[in-house]
Amino acid sequence: MAKTIAVLSQKGGTGKTTTVRTLTDVLRRAGLRTLAVDLDPQGNLSDYFDLPTDAEPTIADVLAGRSALDEAILSDIVPANLSLAEAELMLGGKMGRELTLRRALSKAGADYELILIDCPPSLGLLTINALVAADYALITAEAQYFALQGVEQAMEVVELARDSLNPDLQLLGVLLNLADMRTVHSREALVSLRERFEGDVFETVIRSSIAYAESAERARSILDHRPDLGADYMSLAAELIARLGGLNGAGARLAKLAQASSA
Repeated sequence: MAKTIAVLSQKGGTGKTTTVRTLTDVLRRAGLRTLAVDLDPQGNLSDYFDLPTDAEPTIADVLAGRSALDEAILSDIVPANLSLAEAELMLGGKMGRELTLRRALSKAGADYELILIDCPPSLGLLTINALVAADYALITAEAQYFALQGVEQAMEVVELARDSLNPDLQLLGVLLNLADMRTVHSREALVSLRERFEGDVFETVIRSSIAYAESAERARSILDHRPDLGADYMSLAAELIARLGGLNGAGARLAKLAQASSA
């Protein structure tokens, strides 16, 4: 069965979608069959993968019961668009609404080793669906003053999902994103996160750069657009694979990939 990871944050602008996009790239290049699910009505992940804006069916159709999940997979991605906002409203009046995504994803487990879910930048019903469907939660935080508060709010939602509907949900880690470690501000944000959450915080810190916006605009992976920045995600993926127990030798394959990309 696939291991499912919900990537979430309390607000937008934390590099969450870039994290899902780039981790998906790295994991696939390390030989892991990885499905990316866009669960954000803005559809930014779908755009980043250069999917057609009118791609159908979408995750909204899956949640509404109009389509099976396998019908909505396009190039190993389940796309989203603004129709997902309507689907979320529809879910609000549905019995067992928090379980809808889990039921849909259960049918994809045999085809993939990992499923990454890009949650919306809020802690509402779609995010709850992702956490109920997930085995692990990965929280992203921007390197700014309110990072600790945002992570604590996300943690509360993870605990709510674990206590009420998904007792097997585990925290995979907290990622400091968009950081400029040359500044006191970013260094203090990292220190406060590590003091509060200790080993739950990934050792890898993702550097901030305008290159991420450029790569998104061109729908091109940062691994190809700026391999030096892509090295951050190589390191993050190595930590992630280690925390997941190695994933059938993927760590060794990733090490070879990182060595080749730095040569």
